[in-house]
Amino acid sequence: MSVPPSSRELIVEADGGSRGNPGPAGYGAVVLDPATGETLAEAAEYIGVATNNVAEYKGLVAGLKAARALFPDATVHVRMDSKLVVEQMSGRWKIKHPDMKPLAAEAGRVFPAGRVRYEWIPRERNKHADRLANEAMDAGKLGRRWEPSASTAGLDAMAARNAATPAGPPGDATAGAARARAALGARPSAGTRTSVPDEGLFTEEALGAPGDFEATGDFEAEAGTGGATPAVPEQAATATVPAAPRQGWTGPDMGAPATFVLLRHGETALTPEKRFSGSGGTDPELSAAGLRQAEAVAEALAARGTIQEIVSSPLTRCRQTAAAVAARLGLDVRVDQGLRETDFGAWEGLSFGEVRERYPEDLDAWLASPKAAPTGGGESFATVARRVAATRDRLTAAHAGRTVLLVTHVTPIKTLVRLALGAPPESLFRMELSAASISAVAYYADGNASVRLLNDTSHLRA
Repeated sequence: MSVPPSSRELIVEADGGSRGNPGPAGYGAVVLDPATGETLAEAAEYIGVATNNVAEYKGLVAGLKAARALFPDATVHVRMDSKLVVEQMSGRWKIKHPDMKPLAAEAGRVFPAGRVRYEWIPRERNKHADRLANEAMDAGKLGRRWEPSASTAGLDAMAARNAATPAGPPGDATAGAARARAALGARPSAGTRTSVPDEGLFTEEALGAPGDFEATGDFEAEAGTGGATPAVPEQAATATVPAAPRQGWTGPDMGAPATFVLLRHGETALTPEKRFSGSGGTDPELSAAGLRQAEAVAEALAARGTIQEIVSSPLTRCRQTAAAVAARLGLDVRVDQGLRETDFGAWEGLSFGEVRERYPEDLDAWLASPKAAPTGGGESFATVARRVAATRDRLTAAHAGRTVLLVTHVTPIKTLVRLALGAPPESLFRMELSAASISAVAYYADGNASVRLLNDTSHLRA
């Protein structure tokens, strides 16, 4: 074990999780040397049934205690992906929940005030602690204790760091994107010809696009309208690649992408009232306004003429919207369960204000952490993101080189855009997505993604 710098500054990364919230829970924490990144200590434990936030706090306490055991006079830099814990421990947010008050107080006693600073980091940068927490939960499920000797979290974190490549074009945060960035420095043979997509929006050849969550203005809260430029066809260009290494944003040969034109369904009766309307509620139909929106978007997509297949969420409002488009294009509609909206639990049908009045602490936790679920067993954004990413991977593999219309909801669309941009979870609250709006993302075989359009509502203003 190496000794940290003379100032004895340590990094503590901590995480916690609950499979059910509340449900079987565990935490993980790691102490790192800030100079080398070397792991100095690890801690993980299955804690029984608890919430995500309680598990996160317990992870923080364990990490701080592990740091104190190494160097009692250290200064500590805590990094966590829980906005709630970071803001509360930094003194910017009040701690109201009775289960978290004693844990926060315990964490505050480990080191003297002023020797610990807190920083929020994206979940992708907290994988070591996250893996430890999951190892602890896995062990607890088998009736065992987590054992450091059986852990692979440190090795996995090291492998991820070693696989990292220099910063390059933004894309989905996947290994495929990393390989694509590494390929930018490849030396193709002189005279090699490669297809380079231009800056169009969506066609078959080259690119081939908050009644729901509409929690940023729409929960099928459904967001207000927003403007965007109309889509224009994209053509494929052929260029001669010189022998020198390629520089810039384009890989040597990414081929024709799978292009998802992302259509949010038309309005329902809940949309103008900005109410939560997910997959756990009444499954409302399109309103008269929503039916008109569906016809308008069908006309616009027919004029563009690039859609080859249609896949819809199973919820009625999406199937109605998809049916209007399919009738104009002469295509069938396939339903995919992975495109359904978030289950908002006890919040279904309520306005944001009503949720704030009835469940203020649950709402604060939900706004602060993607791991927090709505009251009553709904889905967290982290859960939805895993479902949407799996659906994306399955559909891109099945529709390589084709342009597919996905008729879905606010959260799935925003999640696809967020993942394509490599943006943090809180970006979900910073996108406008109107009823019957069109967005588009292209997915290349090497893992790169390109957002080509967001919240186009020009067809509704004709």
